[in-house]
Amino acid sequence: MCTYITETVAASGSGKGPQGWFDLGGASVYFDHPVHAREDHTLNIDFINPDLGPSARVAVELSRESATELAHAILRIVSQTVDV
Repeated sequence: MCTYITETVAASGSGKGPQGWFDLGGASVYFDHPVHAREDHTLNIDFINPDLGPSARVAVELSRESATELAHAILRIVSQTVDV
């Protein structure tokens, strides 16, 4: 089931690609057929810096269950932190 639903968000941080570390500029999140993962459909996250070209990309393909667990873990951790 391809939903063609994609969300793009601004992202501040760093990613490590084939050329080494780079500053992130955004992330795309979508549910679609994976390129490499063995599942039929995955939740895909592409961390990108469009200003640096296509090599400035870190891609992740997660099963629905793994994506849900990751989202919950992120929310738990963020809710327990305070601004330093």
